[in-house]
Amino acid sequence: MGVVPQTRLTAEEFIAWAEGRPERYELVDGEIFAQASERLAHAKVKGAIYVALREAVRKRGAPCHVLPDGMAVRVDDRTVFEPDAQVYCGPELDPSTLLVENPIIVVEVLSPSTGRNDALGKLDGYFRLASIRHYLIVYPDRPLVIHHARGEGADILTHVIREGEVRLDPPGLVFSFADIYGAG
Repeated sequence: MGVVPQTRLTAEEFIAWAEGRPERYELVDGEIFAQASERLAHAKVKGAIYVALREAVRKRGAPCHVLPDGMAVRVDDRTVFEPDAQVYCGPELDPSTLLVENPIIVVEVLSPSTGRNDALGKLDGYFRLASIRHYLIVYPDRPLVIHHARGEGADILTHVIREGEVRLDPPGLVFSFADIYGAG
């Protein structure tokens, strides 16, 4: 792992520093945090949610694009997250893009080391972005998805999903719970 700067960085400084590094990092209030190694269960669920979202976009014919981890989301001038998957709508971004400015859906697969931050800190951070309509927290070790959706005004509506379908409207995407966890 490379040397992590000890000074606080801006989002722009962080993106320039992190570009091309093989390790994954996030920036929270100017401080760099290395992302933990992933267990197999985490990687499998992360892949499944990416495929489920991609298929939902294809079936809907939505003018949206699905990205796996590796693409950053700037929350503010000193905070940059890297979700496990995300969806943005509109024209395709330039291939050299490092930051997705207007994601509509972000997904974090829960891990033992980051669960508290995913459930609290990132929930607050992601919903500071006006474009975010849905934040999914996906459990890798049991069939459970926590779906936070933007409501009216400052309301955030939370749905606990254990079976059936995941509905993300807007942009009108639907996929089966079994697409993530397999047939029960």
